[in-house]
Amino acid sequence: MGSNYLMGIDIGTSACKIALFTREGCVSCSCSDEYPVFYPQNGFVEQDPDIWWEAVCRGIRRLLAENSINAADIAGIGIDGQSWAAIAVDAEGKVLTRNPIWLDTRSKTICQQIEERIGAKKLYEFSGNSLKPQYTTGKILWYKKHLPNVYQKIDKILQSNSFIVYRLTGIISQDVSQGYGIHAFDMHKGCWDDAMCHEIGILRSFLPEIAACHEVVGHIIPEAAVKTGLLAGTPVVAGGLDAACGTLGAGVINNGETQEQGGQAGGMSICISEYCSDPRLILGFHVIPKRWLLQGGTTGGGGALKWFEQQFGYEERLEAGKKGCSSFEILSQLGGTISAGSDGVIFLPYMAGERSPIWDESAKGVFYGLDYSKTKAHMVRAVMEGVAYSLKHNLDVAESAGAKAGKLRAMGGSANSLIWTQIKADVTGREIEVPSSDTATTLGAAILAGVGIGMYRNFQDAAANTVAIKRTHIADSSGQEQYRKGYKTYLELYDLLKNLMDLN
Repeated sequence: MGSNYLMGIDIGTSACKIALFTREGCVSCSCSDEYPVFYPQNGFVEQDPDIWWEAVCRGIRRLLAENSINAADIAGIGIDGQSWAAIAVDAEGKVLTRNPIWLDTRSKTICQQIEERIGAKKLYEFSGNSLKPQYTTGKILWYKKHLPNVYQKIDKILQSNSFIVYRLTGIISQDVSQGYGIHAFDMHKGCWDDAMCHEIGILRSFLPEIAACHEVVGHIIPEAAVKTGLLAGTPVVAGGLDAACGTLGAGVINNGETQEQGGQAGGMSICISEYCSDPRLILGFHVIPKRWLLQGGTTGGGGALKWFEQQFGYEERLEAGKKGCSSFEILSQLGGTISAGSDGVIFLPYMAGERSPIWDESAKGVFYGLDYSKTKAHMVRAVMEGVAYSLKHNLDVAESAGAKAGKLRAMGGSANSLIWTQIKADVTGREIEVPSSDTATTLGAAILAGVGIGMYRNFQDAAANTVAIKRTHIADSSGQEQYRKGYKTYLELYDLLKNLMDLN
């Protein structure tokens, strides 16, 4: 058959997803392997990178065996991963402590002290991002202050995708799209700055050299081949941020095109060709050259409905078992029985604090407007609308910064819900196109490998060959007044409650 497949590996928050794609972007086979999130104390949210690696090995072996795939048929591998990791490894590559993930806010005080010492404006203008505890910067300095025995042994700080690249190839790397997590990264030039490293207090030696996301940085080593079943010598590219790879996998590669994210987290990514930032948003490099992504990243995306299903979806799980479908599909249909605006029920989806645009680690999830006439269906609809309001909030802030989004390209599991996607179109007033939503992120990682090994001439060629729109949602104006009122209440609720939230 020849080396016809590209492999994409996604290190997500809830699971590792692995897929094999043909040159045309069709999924040949895929699998996922879940792993735990640890919450040892308030503000601490951790995962074990070695458990990620075990899931990758287990998943690849299963994928190859169950689908009778010859490892020699895999032409290249791309890896994407969750943002703002701070994986501390020693000189032998051993993980020194569990990794504080993107939801972790333990370094709040440290970040405030850095801003007071250096200046919030200076940090923002250099890095394109405000200094918040969710970023990698504060986590490294937290190690320095609270885990000195770990800090002294650190050889490198890795990101989620670069850690898996290291386990597969033995090569230490850092892709450009994940650089934005450290405020010593020059967002104008796309490189580390030695002087800013010194000023912040991060050793420059901790930071691997920057590579283009599609650059082949290494090849599968024999040890990894034994553990995964992959063929030694298979090329591996640097990979990139999950949201950026999902943006590529949704076909968003030109200025002004926008991805709508419907995974565990929510938000959007606007592709821009000129530098544009706002302290309320997130700015990073796209996984394709000469492009940035102005992003809104929220904690309450698909994860908000997942939480609701886990706590209140027992009946839907039973029904799903009988019908052979997903409990989320049944919940989505239940939400569809309620009219726009949820009859006044509003949900604030701040289930792990909130990132952009409010940046409040103390923010809490809230249901407002409940009374004896309200039902589970109202609450489901309110969850979906609350996530849509958070999307609109970020889009509005981006527009005020000079980055206006047109139509959106939806990705992630939430995009499988026709009702939820239509709600987002109606709330934002924007047309939403849906490509292969479940596989956009792993497809983006695979496309990086395809460009890196020369399977595609360039990213335009790759997108043209792999991305196809499956359906389109046009904004319906019939619920516009209800959503206008709901959005106004959504914004006012947080403003009224934020001081109370900070007391908990």
